[in-house]
Amino acid sequence: MIQKTYVMLKPDAVANRHIGQIIARFEAVGLTIEKLELTNVTPEQAAANYQEHQGKPFYDGLISYITSGPVVKMVLSGKNAVAITRKLMGATNPLDAAPGTIRGDFGLIMDANVVHGSDSVESAEREIAIFFA
Repeated sequence: MIQKTYVMLKPDAVANRHIGQIIARFEAVGLTIEKLELTNVTPEQAAANYQEHQGKPFYDGLISYITSGPVVKMVLSGKNAVAITRKLMGATNPLDAAPGTIRGDFGLIMDANVVHGSDSVESAEREIAIFFA
C-alpha cells in the first residue's frame, strides 16, 4: 500500500553533515521524496509535535534540542513507507540500533539520535500537518 510518512533529520545529523548519506538510504529502497526543506523548528511546532511528552522530565531538553539548529524535514512516499523508514532508522536508542541502520551508523546518544520518523500513518498525517502547514 502506498503511504506517506514524515521524516526529520535532526540538528545533530545536519551539524555532522550526514544529510546526503541519510537521504540516499531512503532513495535507495525506492521511497520518493515529495517534499524536502532545510529549516529550523519553531518552539510552537516542537510543542505541537511532542505534546504527549509535556510534563515529563526530559520535555524541556527535547524542545531545546530540536530547536537548537537546522533540521531537514521531508515527506516520503512509497509502498509501506512508514514501516520501511522505521526499519532503516533502527532502534530509538543508538546504543541498541543495529549497524547498517541510520541510528546505528550515525547516532551516538539517545538525546541526539539523528532522525525522527512517523510511527504510524496517523502520526505521519499529524506531523505533516504540523511541519508542512
